Amino acid sequence: MIVFSHSDSDGHVTPPGHPERVDRMAAVEAGLRDLSLERRVSPLGSRADVLLCHPAAYHDHIAQSAPPEGWAQIDGDTYLSPGSYAAAMRAVGGMGAAVDAVLGGEAASAFVACRPPGHHAEAARAMGFCLFGTVAIGAALALQRPEVKRVAIVDFDVHHGNGTQDLLWDEGRCLFTSSQEMPLFPGTGRADERGAHGQMINLPLRAGSDGAAMRAAYERLILPAVSEWQPDLLLVSAGFDAHHADPLASLQWEADDFRWLAQRLWEVSGGRVVSALEGGYDLPALTESVRAYVGEMARLSA
Repeated sequence: MIVFSHSDSDGHVTPPGHPERVDRMAAVEAGLRDLSLERRVSPLGSRADVLLCHPAAYHDHIAQSAPPEGWAQIDGDTYLSPGSYAAAMRAVGGMGAAVDAVLGGEAASAFVACRPPGHHAEAARAMGFCLFGTVAIGAALALQRPEVKRVAIVDFDVHHGNGTQDLLWDEGRCLFTSSQEMPLFPGTGRADERGAHGQMINLPLRAGSDGAAMRAAYERLILPAVSEWQPDLLLVSAGFDAHHADPLASLQWEADDFRWLAQRLWEVSGGRVVSALEGGYDLPALTESVRAYVGEMARLSA
């Protein structure tokens, strides 16, 4: 497995007390420590990459809105600091490099350890800590390649990936599947939200439900759908905030549930998986969960 990361992730500084904070990257690095991984520097993504999913005016607004110091609030809970644009473009670039590496046969799996997260960013709206739709951009980049006919996405963050859904609503070559606690921010993710081509599957989970309930639901709905889709590439929005210790939700998963997800997603993937960091806001739980998920995916794809 190849891990893509960059110190620019620490340049996205949020106000004191904000859950999506610089310390998350240290927690992720602690989870990756001692695993058998190849490490690569995440390159900067390009404006053209972002424009695959977002309007030019939106990209330019984000690029030009970072303040010279302090913070600029662009959504109820989303902020820009002087280093935020570079951090977001490292996430986009890391995703593109990971897609290229896996599709090019350099590794069977990759993990993009960058922030800010991306799955709440809609076409022309930053929200939920997210600026650009990193995983959706990764899908669009993959589908530009002639050998890629079908891509699948699994989003297991505790919050619905409304941005990914919005950006890929009309993309019939991409299966989007998402499990999420409901009711919960951002309020989307109902089972009847199916996409323009019926290619989206949303799996609402009840507040307080545990990993056993998740595993049964995945075995019933998401895993068979991904397997039947036969994707040329599986992308994973890997949010670890369904852990029982996370402060922003109330699912009751354990670290071993993320290990199980790595096992089962690898089994249905067809042998090419790129995962990207999304949520996870209790730092010890984030470390434990990243170690479980990435460690198992690395073991299986070695």
